[in-house]
Amino acid sequence: MVILCLSVQKKGMVIIMTKTYYPKGVCSQKYEIDLEDGIIKDIRITGGCNGNLKGIAALIRGRRADEVIPLIRGTKCGMRPTSCPDQIARALEEALLEDAS
Repeated sequence: MVILCLSVQKKGMVIIMTKTYYPKGVCSQKYEIDLEDGIIKDIRITGGCNGNLKGIAALIRGRRADEVIPLIRGTKCGMRPTSCPDQIARALEEALLEDAS
Protein backbone atom coordinates (compact mmCIF):
# COMPACT_ATOMS: atom_id res chain seq x y z
CA MET A 1 0.00 0.00 0.00
CA VAL A 2 1.26 3.45 -0.90
CA ILE A 3 0.39 6.25 1.50
CA LEU A 4 0.73 9.93 0.80
CA CYS A 5 0.47 12.44 3.61
CA LEU A 6 0.25 16.19 3.27
CA SER A 7 1.25 18.97 5.59
CA VAL A 8 1.29 22.65 4.78
CA GLN A 9 3.43 25.35 6.39
CA LYS A 10 2.94 29.06 5.78
CA LYS A 11 6.09 31.12 6.05
CA GLY A 12 5.08 34.69 5.34
CA MET A 13 3.56 34.61 1.87
CA VAL A 14 5.30 31.33 0.97
CA ILE A 15 3.43 28.03 1.27
CA ILE A 16 5.61 24.94 1.56
CA MET A 17 3.87 21.60 1.19
CA THR A 18 5.52 18.51 2.64
CA LYS A 19 4.52 15.19 1.12
CA THR A 20 5.30 11.96 2.92
CA TYR A 21 5.28 8.95 0.62
CA TYR A 22 5.90 5.29 1.43
CA PRO A 23 7.28 3.66 -1.73
CA LYS A 24 6.40 0.15 -2.85
CA GLY A 25 8.70 -2.48 -4.37
CA VAL A 26 12.01 -0.75 -3.59
CA CYS A 27 14.62 -0.71 -0.82
CA SER A 28 13.89 2.84 0.33
CA GLN A 29 11.18 3.14 2.97
CA LYS A 30 10.01 6.75 3.05
CA TYR A 31 10.26 10.00 1.09
CA GLU A 32 9.54 13.44 2.53
CA ILE A 33 9.31 16.01 -0.23
CA ASP A 34 9.03 19.77 0.33
CA LEU A 35 7.37 21.60 -2.57
CA GLU A 36 6.97 25.34 -3.02
CA ASP A 37 4.90 26.39 -6.04
CA GLY A 38 5.74 23.10 -7.78
CA ILE A 39 9.46 23.42 -7.10
CA ILE A 40 11.25 20.69 -5.15
CA LYS A 41 12.83 22.51 -2.23
CA ASP A 42 14.06 19.39 -0.44
CA ILE A 43 13.70 15.62 -0.40
CA ARG A 44 14.61 13.39 2.51
CA ILE A 45 14.87 9.67 1.83
CA THR A 46 14.90 6.93 4.44
CA GLY A 47 16.56 3.64 3.46
CA GLY A 48 17.75 2.57 0.03
CA CYS A 49 21.15 2.99 -1.63
CA ASN A 50 22.50 5.95 0.30
CA GLY A 51 24.93 7.40 -2.25
CA ASN A 52 22.65 6.97 -5.25
CA LEU A 53 19.69 8.52 -3.48
CA LYS A 54 21.76 11.45 -2.21
CA GLY A 55 22.83 12.02 -5.82
CA ILE A 56 19.25 11.89 -7.11
CA ALA A 57 18.14 14.26 -4.35
CA ALA A 58 20.91 16.73 -5.25
CA LEU A 59 19.97 16.59 -8.95
CA ILE A 60 16.26 17.23 -8.45
CA ARG A 61 16.45 19.80 -5.65
CA GLY A 62 15.52 23.25 -6.98
CA ARG A 63 13.86 21.90 -10.14
CA ARG A 64 10.19 21.91 -11.07
CA ALA A 65 8.46 18.64 -10.20
CA ASP A 66 6.72 18.54 -13.59
CA GLU A 67 10.15 18.79 -15.25
CA VAL A 68 11.66 15.99 -13.14
CA ILE A 69 8.81 13.46 -13.44
CA PRO A 70 9.25 12.53 -17.12
CA LEU A 71 13.02 12.21 -16.64
CA ILE A 72 12.80 9.52 -13.94
CA ARG A 73 9.31 7.96 -14.38
CA GLY A 74 9.49 4.36 -15.59
CA THR A 75 13.09 3.74 -14.49
CA LYS A 76 13.55 0.10 -13.49
CA CYS A 77 15.95 -1.42 -10.96
CA GLY A 78 17.30 -4.69 -12.32
CA MET A 79 14.38 -7.05 -12.90
CA ARG A 80 12.02 -5.02 -10.71
CA PRO A 81 9.19 -3.20 -12.48
CA THR A 82 10.02 -0.01 -10.52
CA SER A 83 12.94 1.78 -8.83
CA CYS A 84 13.55 4.53 -6.31
CA PRO A 85 13.58 7.19 -9.07
CA ASP A 86 10.30 5.79 -10.45
CA GLN A 87 8.76 5.85 -6.98
CA ILE A 88 9.96 9.44 -6.46
CA ALA A 89 8.25 10.37 -9.75
CA ARG A 90 5.04 8.71 -8.54
CA ALA A 91 5.25 10.62 -5.26
CA LEU A 92 5.73 13.88 -7.16
CA GLU A 93 2.78 13.11 -9.45
CA GLU A 94 0.50 12.49 -6.47
CA ALA A 95 1.79 15.62 -4.75
CA LEU A 96 1.04 17.77 -7.80
CA LEU A 97 -2.45 16.27 -8.11
CA GLU A 98 -3.19 17.01 -4.47
CA ASP A 99 -1.77 20.51 -4.81
CA ALA A 100 -4.10 21.18 -7.75
CA SER A 101 -7.16 20.12 -5.73
